[in-house]
Amino acid sequence: MKFFEPLYDKVLQWSRHRYAERYLAFVSFIESSFFPIPTAFMLAPMVLAQRDRAWWLATLATLTSVAGGVLGYAIGYFVFDQVGQAIIDLFGKEEAFLAVKDRFLRDGVWIVILAGVTPLPYKLCTITSGLLGLALVPFIIASLIGRAGQFFIIAVVLWWGGPKIETHLRRWMEIIGWAVIVLAVVAYLVLRH
Repeated sequence: MKFFEPLYDKVLQWSRHRYAERYLAFVSFIESSFFPIPTAFMLAPMVLAQRDRAWWLATLATLTSVAGGVLGYAIGYFVFDQVGQAIIDLFGKEEAFLAVKDRFLRDGVWIVILAGVTPLPYKLCTITSGLLGLALVPFIIASLIGRAGQFFIIAVVLWWGGPKIETHLRRWMEIIGWAVIVLAVVAYLVLRH
């Protein structure tokens, strides 16, 4: 059963739609706070379909992703007082939480950059940043660096490779899709411990 190839074909159709840029902006925004499908899955076919607009598409994805990241940050920041602290108190984990918070506040900017560039779930990082109180301005700067890094790498590779890459991308789509999911899960488990 193929999952990613039909999805890729559908996204390729969307990438040629007259509202394609709006779709990209929307997906990029919601992916940064709660949507499970990575923006790269929409950006890649759009760059292939409109190579002359590669840099604009990467910029649009970056800016809307960071805006969505600020929403994720707000979710973590505002929901924590109502829900998170009660859970920590219930399980008596205040000391462990403070240790994690300390580490995140010390290394959080680097974690945000890493999550922005890699297949790590950026949305978890945005919510955690708000939850643990990472300063907003460094969070936004780190998000811009990380997300631009990912989206511009995609744009450069696909702009440079063009139609040759599309042939290989289609052939390997299932393996690439599942590999990204496996890498994200492994990275999450490694960072969690």
